Amino acid sequence: MLMAFQFLIVLIFIFIGARFGSLGIGLAGGAGVAVLALTGLKVDYATGIPWEVLGIIVAVIMCISTMQTAGGLDYLVMVTERLLRKNPKRITFYGPIVTFFMTVFCGTGHVAFSSLPVIAEVAKETGVRPSRPLSISVVASQVAIAASPISAAMIAMTAVVEPLGVSYVKLLAVMIPITFIGCMVGALVASKLGVELEDDPVYQERKKAGLVKLHGEGVYNIKPRAKVSVWIFGIALLLVIVYALAISKSIHLIPGDFLPRSSAIMTFMMLAGLIIAVVCKVDTSQISSQSTFRGGMSAAACILGVAWLGNTFVNSYTDEIKAVGGSVVTAAPWLLAVVLFFASALLYSQGATTATLMPVAAALGVSAGTMVASFAAVTGLYLLPTYPTTVAAVEIDDTGSTRIGKYVFNHPFIIPGVVSVSVAVVLGFIIAQFAF
Repeated sequence: MLMAFQFLIVLIFIFIGARFGSLGIGLAGGAGVAVLALTGLKVDYATGIPWEVLGIIVAVIMCISTMQTAGGLDYLVMVTERLLRKNPKRITFYGPIVTFFMTVFCGTGHVAFSSLPVIAEVAKETGVRPSRPLSISVVASQVAIAASPISAAMIAMTAVVEPLGVSYVKLLAVMIPITFIGCMVGALVASKLGVELEDDPVYQERKKAGLVKLHGEGVYNIKPRAKVSVWIFGIALLLVIVYALAISKSIHLIPGDFLPRSSAIMTFMMLAGLIIAVVCKVDTSQISSQSTFRGGMSAAACILGVAWLGNTFVNSYTDEIKAVGGSVVTAAPWLLAVVLFFASALLYSQGATTATLMPVAAALGVSAGTMVASFAAVTGLYLLPTYPTTVAAVEIDDTGSTRIGKYVFNHPFIIPGVVSVSVAVVLGFIIAQFAF
């Protein structure tokens, strides 16, 4: 009875956090820990807080924010626009390719903010319904989190499955192709949704009222060493992957005892950030004001609170949880993906969802293959049309084609998103039969 009451407390504070969003999720999680302590649960910050995940998030965000200060993200956006304008008719496919790999590269879906206006503009100019490329591009920027070597979700997932025999490199080798294929199938579906732009009555009304504007190709003021900052960050990211492969049990070219993988990610990222700051002459006082810094630190705060809340409960009832739910998930492994999908929509964070629920799955005795196959489902943040990149896509599209229906869930992101995640999960289960 007490266990059920304490579990209810966990759910209540998760819902409170979801209602406030952003940092409210972290604050509510911390408050929930205090209430659990009052009910008799042991609170241990050393084991409850995912320090390794938080350390990597902070180090990566420091480096990315330094690159943004040096003009690196502006340079990437300029390159993106040139690529999209060379292939305007295929914008529904090239848009998500761009946002997918930008997220994989940077470890945060917030980088999509800079590409969405370009995608919307190119779509309008070529007569493509903007809701098609915008919807799947937003989805791709979220799904790619499960494939990024430096995302909070990937690091949290690695911490759970590595003890079960799934290495960091093997996890990446599975997640990158299945999530990318999932997004491309989602793009194919998105390309067929909605009437053609010229046949959309909302667009015609807005066009007649003079509300639809064509801005043409963007003008960029690229800083002198912006390109250099991107190269430095890219090399550091490559070194992280190569080093992780070199110290893996399968390769074992060098011993990893003196510098474990997580420590390598943190130190390589901070070293790269310092090199960018020195070589590109970055004003370091501007780093903390960058959008990537604010978004990344907000994600870290969310994980701090909600993961501590979940871990406090799980660590206290590991045996009981396994006894109650182990047989259910074993009988229907796909249920894990469903739970992760809806939980991510509430928690507003792939990293927080992974750090909170994957340890629960491990405690239930779920196999590593099932957890890896279900991992893509932590990216259902588009389910409710209130996530920042989703809202931005709606606001950017002045044609009115990217609009939220009166029933809330009937919006253009949901079908491409569900298709993308479903395909990735199905592929994950297929691969899991042979790889794990």
